[in-house]
Amino acid sequence: MKRTLAALTAAAACALACAAGAQGYPARPVKILVGFAAGGPTDVIARIVAQDMTGPLGQSFVVENRPGANAIIATEAVARSAPDGYTLLFSSLSLLVNAILMEGKVRYDPFKDFAPVSNAAVLPMVVVTSPQTRLDSMQDLIALARARPGELSYATSGNGGSTHLAGAMLENATGTKMINVPFKGNGPALAEVMAGRVTFMFYPIVGIADQVSAKKLKVLAVGTLRPHADFPAVPTLEQSGLPGFEETAPWVGMLAPAGTPAAVVNRLGEEMRKSLAKSETKERFKALGAVAVADTPAEFAAFLRKDHERWARVIKTSGVKAE
Repeated sequence: MKRTLAALTAAAACALACAAGAQGYPARPVKILVGFAAGGPTDVIARIVAQDMTGPLGQSFVVENRPGANAIIATEAVARSAPDGYTLLFSSLSLLVNAILMEGKVRYDPFKDFAPVSNAAVLPMVVVTSPQTRLDSMQDLIALARARPGELSYATSGNGGSTHLAGAMLENATGTKMINVPFKGNGPALAEVMAGRVTFMFYPIVGIADQVSAKKLKVLAVGTLRPHADFPAVPTLEQSGLPGFEETAPWVGMLAPAGTPAAVVNRLGEEMRKSLAKSETKERFKALGAVAVADTPAEFAAFLRKDHERWARVIKTSGVKAE
């Protein structure tokens, strides 16, 4: 009985201390690690959110880029950081995919070592090809892939990235076998598609309107639930007979180290959702081709579980390997 009472007293004291700490949070600048170089979508969105959170919380939220090893360096650093809310991770699909592809080789667990704060946004993709291929639809592409197994190619930004996984998911869904041609980034990959040296690719929806207007690129389908305003005449992947591909959209979101007080995590999530609800933030996201999500810590945690299960299935079925 005495032990039970002591345990309850200790738990209550801990709860009060955590609450008191959360009320004074943040008392100093907060660091947000991004595992990619400056200028990419994860970095840009992180900086938008950090700027919005700096004012209301009364302390600077500073983005620090630690690129390398497909974001593993930054991810492991945050996993080992003190769970006090002063070192955060702005992450992407790589959080989950690295852990699947390199199981036992990365020094973090995406679920045990992190406390999800909020999913900031998703970046829908489109399927693009060169007009030289004379493909006019996904049905044309799939029919050609079936007629010429192992001959059609799709460009990707690297093995295990979102564009590679989307291509692997297409192979799984259609029972086809195609060639993954990895490049160091989406830009070089798109250049080879436009030149007609690679058949097609999944590409983030932003920044291709000029190439489409100039007839250097053709959009076969959009990976959104509804037709996209930039390409209103182009069918969605679901309308093309490929349901579920809107879930291939890469996500970017914030996580804290596991053990961070719930009150701190909830406050961070609340301020993120306020940022993402602002009309000017939505406009800046739109220019990036991003769609704001702004979910709660619990919703983000559930999303991560579902996303992990989906990509684990795709990777196992397709045999995707790490570089």
